[in-house]
Amino acid sequence: MHRIAITEDSRVPKYRQIVNAIIDNISSGDLRIDDKIPSINALSEQFQLSRDTVEKAYNILKDRKVITSVKGKGFYVTRTKLIAKVNVLFLINKLSSYKMRIYNSFVKRMGANCHVDLHIYHCDESLFLNLMDKHCRAYDYFVIMPHFKTPGLQHVSATEEVIRSIDALPKNKLILVDNNLIKLEGEYAEVYQDFELDIYEALLRGLERIRHYKRAILVYPDRSVYPYPKRILHGFRRFCVEAKVPFEVIETIYEDTILQHGDLFITIEESDLVSLVKQVRDKEFVLGEEIGIISYNDTPLKDLLGITVISTDFDQMGQTTAELILEKRIDRVKNPFRLIERESL
Repeated sequence: MHRIAITEDSRVPKYRQIVNAIIDNISSGDLRIDDKIPSINALSEQFQLSRDTVEKAYNILKDRKVITSVKGKGFYVTRTKLIAKVNVLFLINKLSSYKMRIYNSFVKRMGANCHVDLHIYHCDESLFLNLMDKHCRAYDYFVIMPHFKTPGLQHVSATEEVIRSIDALPKNKLILVDNNLIKLEGEYAEVYQDFELDIYEALLRGLERIRHYKRAILVYPDRSVYPYPKRILHGFRRFCVEAKVPFEVIETIYEDTILQHGDLFITIEESDLVSLVKQVRDKEFVLGEEIGIISYNDTPLKDLLGITVISTDFDQMGQTTAELILEKRIDRVKNPFRLIERESL
C-alpha cells in the first residue's frame, strides 16, 4: 500500500478510512488492476486494528467490485476506473420512461463525483429483499422508490419484511422517492407525490374545461403487473363527488369500448391511451371537443400528440433527490404536480 493512514481521533470510522485510502490509491494510479493489497492480518497488525474492522472494509470493496479475493493468494485490485467519493444505490420498481427521467435527472445533478448503480425490482418483494441483502453494506446512499404488488396484483406501499429491511439502513443515508406511505423510525429524507391530493387538485384546476363534458371516466387497472396506488382512484372520486361531475371507473379500454359524445377519459396506462386514441379516430370523433382525454404522467410523445396530462415533474423529483444528498439535508419535499392543458381537453 503506497499511502494509507488511520487517524485515531477522526469521526470517520476506521473501516471507512481503509476503504477511502484504497480508493484514493486507485484513483491516483498508485494501485492498478491485478495489484495485490495487504492481507487482512497484515493490515490489522500494522495499524493495531481488529480483523473484523479490516474485513468489513474489504467486504465493502468486494461488494463494489473494486477488489477480489483469490483463495490461498490474497486480495487483488479488479477495477481501476475513477471511483466516485459518493456511491449510490438507486432502486426503482419498474423500467418506464418517466422513472428513467427521475434517474437521469438525478445522475445529471449529482455530477461526475458520484457513482450510481441502478436496479429494478419489478414491484416484487423477494427481488427487492435480495437486492437489499446483497447491497446494504456497499453504498453511501440509498434512493428507494417503494411500490409493491400483492399476490392479487394490487398495489401496496410496502410489506412488513420490506419495512424491516429499509428500516435497518442508516436514516441519514436514505431517501424515499415517489411514494411516502412507509413509516420508519427516526428522521429520513423523502421526495414524494401525494397521489390522492395531487389528482384531486389537478382536476380542480381544469374544472372549467371538464364541465364541457357529460361524464368523466377513469380507466384504472384494478390488477396489474405494475399496479398503481388506490389513492389515484380515491382522489378522482373525491373530485367528481365534490364538483358534482358524473363519473364512471372502468378497468381498461377494450377494442369495442362504447364511446359517446361528451365522454372525458382519464387514462393511466400507455396501452389504454393508444387504444383510446385509435378508436376516437376510427369512429371520427373530434378529439378535444366531442371526446376528451387526460393522461396520467407526461412524456414527450404525449406533448407531440397534444394529449392533456396530469403529471408530477419527474425531472424536478430527480434533481431534488440529488440536492438532498449534495447538501446533506434531511427533509420531506412534496414534488410539484400539475395539469398541462393541450388539444385533447
